[in-house]
Amino acid sequence: MRTRLALLVAAAVTALTVSGPVRAEPGSWVDAPDKLPKAARGDRLKNLDFLFEALKAAPDADAAKLVEGRIWALWFASGSDTTDLLMGRVKTAADAKDMKLAIELLDAIVALRPEYVEGWNRRATLHFLNKDYANALADLQQVLAREPRHFGALSGLGIIMQEFDQDKLALQAFRRALDVNPHLQKVPDYVKTLTEKVEGRGI
Repeated sequence: MRTRLALLVAAAVTALTVSGPVRAEPGSWVDAPDKLPKAARGDRLKNLDFLFEALKAAPDADAAKLVEGRIWALWFASGSDTTDLLMGRVKTAADAKDMKLAIELLDAIVALRPEYVEGWNRRATLHFLNKDYANALADLQQVLAREPRHFGALSGLGIIMQEFDQDKLALQAFRRALDVNPHLQKVPDYVKTLTEKVEGRGI
């Protein structure tokens, strides 16, 4: 068990160096909304850079949600009809609670298009729901290597670190997520609680 925990912590440290605690429930993993706008055309990286700046400057939660949706839309845009078809089947399988099939489909997606961030991120989420934390962490490393600003992956990393009582690493991950997206729900509460636990209460 100690060896496994050491490997998990090492994986978390690697992921974070790319670019009475409150327990996070599985549903608190930051995932894409059910309905996404169409991805904007043009230079994908420039579009993302613009949207992340807009996200930080969003005046309220409603405006932030609109920008978040556009970011997710760009992340989900695979540029491949085959990948899009497989991702649709992943959603159908996951909605039917057939996690085995959903993960097998995602295995095919990441093999077909390893540069596609959401294949890794979605598989990490399903591994987490199956309590397969080692594989979830491995996939999160892949996400963050490709997109260090992925606030969903960063918050997921924080959740897994909490599961293993690695509060300092969890706090680091949650803070990184908030640096990228200050409008995340629940994450500020995790940061507040973990800050008090890790760093103590301010005088």
